[in-house]
Amino acid sequence: MLHAVSMTEPMASSLPSGEQNADADHLLLQRIAQRDALAFEILVKKYQAMLVATASRMLGNASEGEDFAQLTFLRVWNHASNYRPDAKFSTYLFTILRHLVMNEARRKKRKPHVSSEAYASEHPGWMPADSAPSPASQLDAKETQRAIEMAIANLPESQRMAVILRQFEHLNYEEIANVLETSVPAVKSLLFRARCQLREALSKYLDIAN
Repeated sequence: MLHAVSMTEPMASSLPSGEQNADADHLLLQRIAQRDALAFEILVKKYQAMLVATASRMLGNASEGEDFAQLTFLRVWNHASNYRPDAKFSTYLFTILRHLVMNEARRKKRKPHVSSEAYASEHPGWMPADSAPSPASQLDAKETQRAIEMAIANLPESQRMAVILRQFEHLNYEEIANVLETSVPAVKSLLFRARCQLREALSKYLDIAN
């Protein structure tokens, strides 16, 4: 597994100060293309948590999420010279991850899904709050969790990815369109249909905000 690297101040400051500005990712990729391991460590440290979380939600498995994050970073290392700053680097990462995850899902003929616990933890409004839950309420919460998991798992994969990028990673419509390789109107349509499907599936449990 790739682990978040520990950087000392002297190591981090060895990079030119210009890499701390808005073009830092592009400059790091230029150095990675020249096989600069330090630049690669900095990039991994910056984006690892985000990538692992997204992969884990898509696959419903934290261990697999780490594996696919590692595969994504290795793809970046191997193809750094081909990177063009046409979009945010995070969008580029999500695009690589999407292809890897979906190819694996199709290969295994299984549907990736979002862990209900992970989803509920980041969307507390989706789960009933109770500081001292009774046994009955605990059963209700488990039933609700299963309903959420099933509802999200049953979304078509493009809708599922759009929901994850919008709700968890807070990407805007244009960024999601870049990741899904589609148009902004198509993304809005995907999210609308996903919300309708989730609202219908969970209507007896939850009040889902737009």
